[in-house]
Amino acid sequence: MESKIVYRYSARALAALVVAGFLGFLLWGMLHREPITGLSGVTRVNRPAPNFKLTTFEGTMISLSDLRGQPVIINFWASWCPPCRIEAPLIERTWRAYKDRDLVFLGINIQDRKEDALSYMREFDITYPNGPDPSGEIAIDYGVSGLPVTFFVSGKGEVVRRWVGAIENSVMTRAIEEIMP
Repeated sequence: MESKIVYRYSARALAALVVAGFLGFLLWGMLHREPITGLSGVTRVNRPAPNFKLTTFEGTMISLSDLRGQPVIINFWASWCPPCRIEAPLIERTWRAYKDRDLVFLGINIQDRKEDALSYMREFDITYPNGPDPSGEIAIDYGVSGLPVTFFVSGKGEVVRRWVGAIENSVMTRAIEEIMP
């Protein structure tokens, strides 16, 4: 009988210890962690834009560091992405309106086949520089976890704004005003 009581109290003590340990670990994690945005693109805002080298579909090598001094819009997209298809005409129209004002647009195609990406570019008559990110390294460096996502980089090389989802004209206009000198 005494051994059953000891066993019952030991089992309860062990369960309480496990629960207390879990709660303690949870509390420690909440107090000693990175911001909830962790390595996401949100943490890129108000920080230097990660440098990258992009080989466009035409074979031109573009390095973000070479564009220092110019505001840059970086758009991550894929041909199979419905919101990307919604925003594509607006991005192209905006590029055409600003291309003579020293505003650089870069499209970065991810998780796509080259043929599909080129077909998409023909369909939407996209003329600003675009290239694939076959290894996903650029997307990872920018914390891209969904498509489309657009980053607005100032001439100082700092990410000023990030937009996830199909961008609207009013958002695009405000963001451009923020990065233009």
